[in-house]
Amino acid sequence: MGQPEQRAEGAGPFTTRLTWHLPGGGTAVWDSRLARRRGLIAVRPEGGTTSRHTSADEVGLRRLRRLNATAATAFIIGGALFAAGAGVAQLGSGDATTCASIYFAGGLFFNTGGYVSLLQVVNAPRHVPGGEGRLVTHGWRWWSYEPSRVDWLSVFVLFAGTLVFAVDLLDSFLQGLSVQQTNRLIWAPDIIGCALFLISGHLSFAEICHGRLCVRRRSLGWWIVAVNQLGSALFMVSALAAFTRPSTGSLINEDIANWTTLIGASCFSLGGVLQLYERP
Repeated sequence: MGQPEQRAEGAGPFTTRLTWHLPGGGTAVWDSRLARRRGLIAVRPEGGTTSRHTSADEVGLRRLRRLNATAATAFIIGGALFAAGAGVAQLGSGDATTCASIYFAGGLFFNTGGYVSLLQVVNAPRHVPGGEGRLVTHGWRWWSYEPSRVDWLSVFVLFAGTLVFAVDLLDSFLQGLSVQQTNRLIWAPDIIGCALFLISGHLSFAEICHGRLCVRRRSLGWWIVAVNQLGSALFMVSALAAFTRPSTGSLINEDIANWTTLIGASCFSLGGVLQLYERP
């Protein structure tokens, strides 16, 4: 007896949604984000007109709830600290070391949020194609290498971006740098980190929209991705405006750099708040 018929959807080489006929009749639909974030899979009985959702086991759900709350809280605090650092810089109420310290503390929370997001993907319940339409929880892992999965690739790129930002934030404590050293040690990692954030957001859109352009006003997951991608775009604008001109030794536009950092960081905090409601 052959495997039940399957229909795969996704972006390029990535599968983000899989539909198959159940052995006992009816169909099951595995959606990448729904399964890894909420621990759910859709099942439609034979002859039925509406789908019901089956969830992972309680061990898997508890794990997902803890990871989701930890990642969301880390992004909320990290974004708030970045916004505070930008506010201090714009108002001139603290020196360069004070601003760098606030940013660095925020960066640590972004590192935490990025790694815990990776753990969410690594330890998410897995579907069984051709099976009974349920999710299976495997043993705990601290790491995996799964570049064929768009969700893994998205959060891995995000985590890599937070690590590159850490280099930028550490270098910002250095004093007496020349213009060339400032652009090489601080500005360049900032640009690279922002680019990685944007790539991660693009991959998240590919996952939730299954490789197509889409606007899903009623989808909380879509809004989380959209708000975070807006934050990433504003961070990139901030980085571009923070380039130090070799001829003058001043930033291209310090006001734009500070304000776009503040608003972009607030987007990440808002995304974290929304993520608290995308729980299993």
